[in-house]
Amino acid sequence: MLELTETARKELESYFKDKDMSPIRVYLAPGGCSGPRLSLALDDPRPDDEVLALEGGLTFVVEKQLYAAAQPITVDVTTAGFAVSSNLELGGGGCSCSSGCGSTGSCC
Repeated sequence: MLELTETARKELESYFKDKDMSPIRVYLAPGGCSGPRLSLALDDPRPDDEVLALEGGLTFVVEKQLYAAAQPITVDVTTAGFAVSSNLELGGGGCSCSSGCGSTGSCC
């Protein structure tokens, strides 16, 4: 199951208003100091994806193995942009960042 909050739906509909609708991928992005996180990107479906067509013409794609482990997935909007949450246990990056990550975004 993928849930899209009303705020996220409005934001995506506004983005695609003058554009062709493109599938939106939910994927596990590397996170440096903070560890991996679920994120969004525009991307075409692949053979190993779960394709989720939502009302209003929005389509999300998620790699099947990730989808099985992460659902339910919720897409929302915060002041920092889109936020993707799920039941997936995501740990930290495993390195000490008390001095910051530096300009490369990598601590280790």
